[in-house]
Amino acid sequence: MIDAFGRSITYLRISVTELCNLRCRYCMPEEGVCKKSHADMLTEDELILAVEAAAALGITKLRITGGEPLVKKNVVSICRRASKVPGIKEVCLTTNGVLLPELAKPLHDAGVRRLNLSLDTLNPEKYAYITRNGQLSDFWKGFHAAMDAGFEKIKINAVLVGGFNDDEIEALAELTRKYPVDMRFIEMMPMCDSEDFDSSAYIPYTRVLEKLPDAVPAQPDGGVAKLYHLPGAQGNIGLISPVSAHFCADCNRIRLTADGKVKPCLHSDAEYSLKGLSFDGMREQLEKAIWNKPAWHGDLDVRHRSRAGRNMNQIGG
Repeated sequence: MIDAFGRSITYLRISVTELCNLRCRYCMPEEGVCKKSHADMLTEDELILAVEAAAALGITKLRITGGEPLVKKNVVSICRRASKVPGIKEVCLTTNGVLLPELAKPLHDAGVRRLNLSLDTLNPEKYAYITRNGQLSDFWKGFHAAMDAGFEKIKINAVLVGGFNDDEIEALAELTRKYPVDMRFIEMMPMCDSEDFDSSAYIPYTRVLEKLPDAVPAQPDGGVAKLYHLPGAQGNIGLISPVSAHFCADCNRIRLTADGKVKPCLHSDAEYSLKGLSFDGMREQLEKAIWNKPAWHGDLDVRHRSRAGRNMNQIGG
């Protein structure tokens, strides 16, 4: 479906849970989240019906997110059923990787073909700090399980945080030489759950290029990341700049929260509920959400915080 600004909307990001086994400081409160009633959340059948309605409007790509999607007990079933919906060409998943030793192969067998793994630091102490309760060794166990499972593509996401991991840009980029993965650096967004960070934490994607003078532009892959390549690397460097150089004019996505709200833009408080609706009702709400997708997310910086109205874990990373 084409929105009011001529963008073709083909990508749906689906949060299957607001819960997570980590507590990353830019994503969710230390105390976690108030667990909602099952009656307030989409059931598996409702979620698949929403995928069917979205596919009928031209959605071809799904990304399963959270919270942490792998804490969802039926995540494999959701992925399997979603991958079989007519019109859906690709199912991807974003995870912190901790539970992949048990789930990497089942997810691959269920039709997930691409994974994004979150890794903000290579230092065990800093990893424990930024996640509040995580162990870096658990990430690496999950990473190697994913590598062994045979996914078509694995990307590693690091949120750029000034004064925390900008001294590790070179080391993180080296992962593209060591492994056949893309390393993506994402500007931290001023969400309602990132108020503990001051202005020095918000650094632009250009800091990465300053640290990697040997990086050369790479062929675009149709995504929002600006791609670069290091000599001898097996994968690319991706730079994602929602703050300093937004890509709203090329945005092709909408989001579905775990409690059944369609968000046409991550940073808008506009939401369209799908909970309890029939196929036709869901399709109508999706049409409204797509048509009313804003031209851009507005000013976004330390002085202009996101108007999303939710923590990141309540929207879908």
